[in-house]
Amino acid sequence: MFKDIKRRVILEDGSQFPSNIYKEIVLQPAYDEAKKNFLSSMLQIHIAHLKMLEEQGLVTYDEAVKISSAIKQLDLDDYRKEEYNPKFEDLFFRIEHELIERAGDIAGNLHIGRSRNDMGITIYRMTLRKKLLILMNALLKLRTNLIAVAEEHIDTIMIGYTHTQQAQPTTLAHYLKAVIDQLDRDFKRMQDSYRTINRSAMGAAALTTTGFNISRERMRDLLAFDDIVENAWDAVASADYILEASTAVQLAALNLGRISQDFLLWATQEFNVFKLASPYVQVSSIMPQKRNPVSIEHMRSLLSSVAGDTDTVLKMAHNTPFGDIVDTEDDMQPYIWRAIDRLTGIYQLFGSLIVTMDVNKEKLLKHAENSFANVTELADTLVRSEQISFRQAHSIVSKCVKYLLSVGKESLEHLTWEIANKEALQVTKKPLTITPEDFYRTLKPKYFVEIRTLPGGPSPNTMRTSLKTAKENEKELTAWVETKEAAINEAEKQLNAFINDW
Repeated sequence: MFKDIKRRVILEDGSQFPSNIYKEIVLQPAYDEAKKNFLSSMLQIHIAHLKMLEEQGLVTYDEAVKISSAIKQLDLDDYRKEEYNPKFEDLFFRIEHELIERAGDIAGNLHIGRSRNDMGITIYRMTLRKKLLILMNALLKLRTNLIAVAEEHIDTIMIGYTHTQQAQPTTLAHYLKAVIDQLDRDFKRMQDSYRTINRSAMGAAALTTTGFNISRERMRDLLAFDDIVENAWDAVASADYILEASTAVQLAALNLGRISQDFLLWATQEFNVFKLASPYVQVSSIMPQKRNPVSIEHMRSLLSSVAGDTDTVLKMAHNTPFGDIVDTEDDMQPYIWRAIDRLTGIYQLFGSLIVTMDVNKEKLLKHAENSFANVTELADTLVRSEQISFRQAHSIVSKCVKYLLSVGKESLEHLTWEIANKEALQVTKKPLTITPEDFYRTLKPKYFVEIRTLPGGPSPNTMRTSLKTAKENEKELTAWVETKEAAINEAEKQLNAFINDW
């Protein structure tokens, strides 16, 4: 029986590398990802390495011309269309084979002082840095939209919730500024991960550098890296550059997921905070009145998938040896790319739906007025007006609320000066000195918001100042991304000039 099974497996899977199943689940997908994502970076490394070899006197000018001529003849579109060929282990060997065919054995000297190890890691870093910059641009556009919406709703009073219960009056602008500040931290984490990513592994070779007199620093500059990974073992073995990026992306997804949960709740008819524009809702197939907020639902589930894909990256690196291994290379990369691409799209979706939604300002204000959310300020006011401790003021207000609830009244609009005075007499043995006019003003959500003028509070003037600062910071954040993009673009132009000048 064993021999029959073995014979059948060999018949189905082949007797030479690669087996059919290995090709199907490993090599073919890896090749497809490589030809989609790595071709440009691989050619840029070829050109940069060739230029460095010439400058270091490791190849002659004539040899560089011959090799560059072969590079120029490569048709990247043909590679993007072709299927995986088991004759070549991967895209690197496929391209190297064609270069040798076109330029002769001298093209083999293009591999002086380097390995697939340092080259592969460098390609991964070049690919990831571009995708991360695209994501950061999308984040900044969402941030711009949020600032614009917040400016429109500086005076839009709403109830803030703690423990999912009505807490205190605030404004929609105050909530959105909290989201903006959270995005700023997400951006900073992406910045930090970019700095880790944007370091060159070239020159590390397989593990220990090389005996050839190459210039790692020149490769760094030619490929627009900010630094080199100094230790050669670290350069080819470490995976924390992708893990750090995954963590930053995961945190950003988790953060926005909490916001999407709020928006999904606020989209209900019971809350009726806003009405999404038509492009972001679907109707029910059976219930004509339904306006289903499917855009937010999909946003929430896709954010979970981003968290899942990034978690996969972290788990794939767990307990792997500290060396050059495929666990932290071909198999891992697509998960972080997919996570970044999805989060980029989600940023775009959320930015569009939030600027096009109609906010029910009147309903939000009425909801705040018909609640007990303002009682904190009543207690604070009694401390000031009656010269009593906060605990005494808290007790007076608490008794007022309990009384109203006992008679079926569920909001502060039913609280009178007389009721408060009665409870004050019980607690302090003294009548209230606050005037009825000041007392009733204290019960208004608008008053509550207006006097919260400390930094970080929701008062209109405080929010205007805070949003102004956020807009000013936007210039700096945008400039940082543009500088990185410009450095990469300039390096690519320089490499194209080199290849054309040979």
